[in-house]
Amino acid sequence: MVMKKLRVGILFGGRSGEHEVSLLSAASVLNAIDKNKFEAVPIGITKEGRWLTASAAQRMLQGKPQDEDRHLRAGDPEATPGAAVLASGEAVVVPPEPVHRGSGSSMVPFQTDTALARRASDRAINVDVIFPVLHGTFGEDGTIQGLLELADIPYVGAGVLGSAAGMDKDIMKSLFRAAGLPIVKHVTLLRGDWEAQPKKAEKSVEKNLKYPVFVKPANLGSSVGISKAHDRKELGPAIYEAAKFDRKIVIEEGVGGKKHKAREIECSVLGNDRPQASVPGEIVPGKEFYDYTAKYLDEGSELVIPATLTKAETKKVQELAIKAFQAVDCSGLARVDFLMDPKNRKIWLNEINTMPGFTSISMYPKLWAASGVSYSDLIEKLIQLGLERHGEKKKNQYSR
Repeated sequence: MVMKKLRVGILFGGRSGEHEVSLLSAASVLNAIDKNKFEAVPIGITKEGRWLTASAAQRMLQGKPQDEDRHLRAGDPEATPGAAVLASGEAVVVPPEPVHRGSGSSMVPFQTDTALARRASDRAINVDVIFPVLHGTFGEDGTIQGLLELADIPYVGAGVLGSAAGMDKDIMKSLFRAAGLPIVKHVTLLRGDWEAQPKKAEKSVEKNLKYPVFVKPANLGSSVGISKAHDRKELGPAIYEAAKFDRKIVIEEGVGGKKHKAREIECSVLGNDRPQASVPGEIVPGKEFYDYTAKYLDEGSELVIPATLTKAETKKVQELAIKAFQAVDCSGLARVDFLMDPKNRKIWLNEINTMPGFTSISMYPKLWAASGVSYSDLIEKLIQLGLERHGEKKKNQYSR
């Protein structure tokens, strides 16, 4: 008997500043996914927020212009859709048949409702699970996860809470602190307070932190909007730049002080309730720090895998990575970033990324490859973890 392939919706693009990174990640996943086990369905979201059909999504990946009539808008049920939007009482992406309680199994083969599928067959992309390769705002912050939860569709990665907490650097740090994890000193400013009283905001930063400082939008990834300020002259422009991207600005004291540059250590985590950590790696930036340009445009940065650490330091990084993963209630995958003071080798937890860059040469899969898990196997494991998490949630009772 030939087993039916799982249909995996690869959701990519989006409205965030990391749109192009998402395209690269999706192209890598579509290329590497095991075609013998999975049928991959590309689902694209343009920078304007339009959801594209499989064929139009493929065109977007290839950088080709779109046909304006081949997308879905809310309230436009006759358009050929690619999103989990409800129209005329039908699911545009048809959810799988729920797991049956009492079957003796935590999960049954995923099948679509036949009658519903027939009614929507000419305008639906039927998928068993979604792999949201979306980075940043509207993809990694719990919004798309909430939509998929409402539609009862299994998906890869952290849930609503883990995604939202992992995206907001201010809330993330609060959870890390509550879990007793080592974080660097920082100050959080609101854009409104900065605009109203910039001098007061600058004095607050200087009262609590020593230069140099890193100024970041609270809710953004891929180092977009991040600047390093060495003095007051650079602080104002750095805050102004970060405030373009979010209403909250997080300002962190630089590890290593003025004379030394912190080592940047990263560790990949995989799993749900019992996560595992990869071997750590180190990024040696070609620039002063690993900003967006250094990550995606420059050739000068170097990835050192495994990182040059003692056995004790490696174990500590892995333990802290798992604790950070659990502190924000993460699931599926995450990359946890650390800073090491080169003077005393003290390790500080920097942040967690719940949907890290996922190209075949990105740090997250490269760390797992060094730990014995190939890129193709990693994709399969993540899909399995998404299905496992959905099956676990099906055990919940939502009414008395």
